[in-house]
Amino acid sequence: MNKIISITLFLIIFSNSSVLAQKTSKTETEEVVAKDTVKSIDIDPLTPAKAAFYSAVLPGLGQAYNKKYWKIPLVYGAIGTSLYFYLDSNKKYHQFRDAYKRRLEGYTDDEFSFLDNSRLIAGQKFYQRNRDFSTLFIVGFYVLNIIDANVDAALMQFNVDDKLSIKPTLYQNNLNFKPNVGLSLNYNF
Repeated sequence: MNKIISITLFLIIFSNSSVLAQKTSKTETEEVVAKDTVKSIDIDPLTPAKAAFYSAVLPGLGQAYNKKYWKIPLVYGAIGTSLYFYLDSNKKYHQFRDAYKRRLEGYTDDEFSFLDNSRLIAGQKFYQRNRDFSTLFIVGFYVLNIIDANVDAALMQFNVDDKLSIKPTLYQNNLNFKPNVGLSLNYNF
């Protein structure tokens, strides 16, 4: 019985390996040809650096280099919104500051005549703080734009195909009938 099982296993393993290893032609005069099915993907180590450089020169250009065109409006929206709030806060800060300076000189005919000096100082501080935060957001979104282009260019070079898959599964335990979580990692040659 063991002899039959071992012979059967040997034949199954041998037949599968010979079928997968080579491709035979229909005519007997042609040679047996083994085909390599693995495609070579050229990896350029400078691609992330180029994308980061392009994004540093002009925000969104690195995303265009990576062919992620949908990210360009997000980059300009984030930087543009921060820039708008910076300009608005800066304008209002200068209005409050100029009104306070005019008050110190003795003029009372400004647009903030209904506010006292402490309110003018509080307005200056408020808009100066908002202006400074907007500056941080502009710089932060600019740096985030560069990092996004760099990381996206680096991740585009990874081999992600159907041969490698991770599938989360939910199954029921047979002993206590509670749901269990599993993870299967499959790699096909």
